[in-house]
Amino acid sequence: MICLGYITIQDFKERQVYWFLFPLASILLGLVHFLNTAEPLAFLNYIALNVLFVTLILGVLYLTTRIIFKKRFLNHSLGLGDILFFYAFAIGFPTITFVILFTNAILFALLLFFVFKKKLHLQTVPLAGLMSSFLIFIFAYNFIFPSPTLYGY
Repeated sequence: MICLGYITIQDFKERQVYWFLFPLASILLGLVHFLNTAEPLAFLNYIALNVLFVTLILGVLYLTTRIIFKKRFLNHSLGLGDILFFYAFAIGFPTITFVILFTNAILFALLLFFVFKKKLHLQTVPLAGLMSSFLIFIFAYNFIFPSPTLYGY
């Protein structure tokens, strides 16, 4: 949660996040996922499916940005930190949990962005920061109310 907190703070304050926080988040989320998964092969299958899912989403976003909107993709439509955070997120959960949390994290980020857009005078969405804060809330809730577990699927 501390690593996710740093990602949130840096993304909001500086709109840049230290690069080493993303591999660190990947390792920590992956470790928690591994320790809560009974079978190592299931763990690897979950990660492979989640990474494939993120890659497909990014591929569609890239093609849409380049072909339809005719704009640059990286650091215009989506930042490198956001992409790295998507992959860190993918390593952290079983596939069903990942899809549900990933979708809700993006909806949470967009909702908060639209609510606070005028107050914060933001031009871009601090997506990695908002998704990190979403995960902090999810982990805190799961710690307080441990049933059902995030890793039960």
